[in-house]
Order: sequence, then C-alpha cells, then structure tokens
Amino acid sequence: MKRVLVRRPGPHLADGLVTHIERSPVDVDLARHQWERYVAALLSEGWEIIEVEPAEDCPDAVFVEDTVVVLGDLAVISRPGADERKPETAGTEAALAGLGYRIARIEAPGTLDGGDVLKHVGPDGTTTVWVGLGGRTNAAGIEQLAAHLAPLGAEVVTVPTTRVLHLKSAVTALPDGTVVGHEPLVDDPATWPDFLPVPEEPGAHVVVLDDTTVLMSTSAPRTRELFERRGLRVVAVDISEYEKLEGCVTCLSVRLRG
Repeated sequence: MKRVLVRRPGPHLADGLVTHIERSPVDVDLARHQWERYVAALLSEGWEIIEVEPAEDCPDAVFVEDTVVVLGDLAVISRPGADERKPETAGTEAALAGLGYRIARIEAPGTLDGGDVLKHVGPDGTTTVWVGLGGRTNAAGIEQLAAHLAPLGAEVVTVPTTRVLHLKSAVTALPDGTVVGHEPLVDDPATWPDFLPVPEEPGAHVVVLDDTTVLMSTSAPRTRELFERRGLRVVAVDISEYEKLEGCVTCLSVRLRG
C-alpha cells in the first residue's frame, strides 16, 4: 500500500517564513494550481492521497513534511523550530492516529522539523536516518528522535546544516541510496560515501516514487537529464511558487508505506 499525506495551501501562503533567500512575491492562485498538479502526479503514480485538515491560519502549513517523521508504524510528531509553525502538528497527528499509527512526540526543549530528516533503508534492511542540526532542529530534538526510532533498529546520524533551511533543502536520496546534493549548499559531502553532485540547486530534491522513479522540480532540467542517464524515470512538476518560500518537492508530502 502506498499512501501519502498532503495539506492544501492556505490563503496566507505568501506570508510564509523565509530565512536563507530574499523574499519575492508569491502568486497564491498559481500556487494552488501547482499543488493540485503535484497531487495529481502522485495519484497518477499509484499513491493514495490522505489530506491533513487545512490549517488556514498557518502560512507554512502546506509544507506538511516538517510536522512528522514516519518510520514503520510509528509517527513521531515534530516540534517545529519556528514558534509560528508549532500549531501545524495537531492536524497531522490527528490524521496519522486515525490511520492507526503509534504516536510519539518531540517535547520541549527539543525542536525538530521533519525537513531535517533524511531516511534510507539499505538492501540489508538496515535503516539510516540523517538529521540536520541547524536553525530549526536542535540537539535535544535529535536525541529524542533517536530514542524513539532505536527500537525500530534505525541508526540516527547528526549532520551539521548551516547553508540551507533544512537538511533536505541540501540533499535527498535516489532509490538506490545515492545521496544527491548541490555542493555549494552541502556542509560536508563526505558524510555520504555515495554522494552525487548535481548541477542545479532544485536538482538536489527528489521524492522517490518507486524503485526506478523519482519526482522532481521542472526547475532542474540538467539534473533531470543526469538522472535519466542513470536509468531513472523522472516525473517533473512546476513548484515555482513554493521554491520562493524555500520549499521543494519533498516538503509538500509525507510518504507512508505499509
């Protein structure tokens, strides 16, 4: 079963937080259309869509990835590093509890954004979880996440993240576990033995749809060609309005497998 959490953009999307780039105007109507096409792409690839209740007073709520870390049957509800985003987690928790997930939570003084968490399950079944230590996620949050995931056999590795908002703003992983990133934004590429530099910043962001397919932004055509030469099938979507808010394809969904 392939299910994915998403959350509709709200009316105040253009007021979302921006920290590492200059603010530019966001076309909210276009953003809604782009979100609909993003969801349609997931549907066309066989994913069942689970919508989290909208949080219309929270401009960044569409970036649902930041509210939870899911591994197996466990959902670890985050505690966002930005106070403005803390109310976003309640809807995500309700949705996942309704689906039967066990719930754990990051508690004060810990902070953790889901966008700082990159997971990969190796061919031998071992799970590695890299967590960015930076502006939104602190050491206490990482320690709590490690404790929650340890019974599931996951190894948590802390990764300094200073050049981007979240770890997954810098790197993501291809289906075979190769970590891809735009080197100027990656603190230490040597963290990953199998690191593939990509020529465009948006090319560092992929959502793995199956063993041979990734979803990525249309903003990285040279990276798309690189992936296709590696034998991957690419589904490309335009998310220009979310990129103006430091968002990427990973931020807009949470994949659930089981």
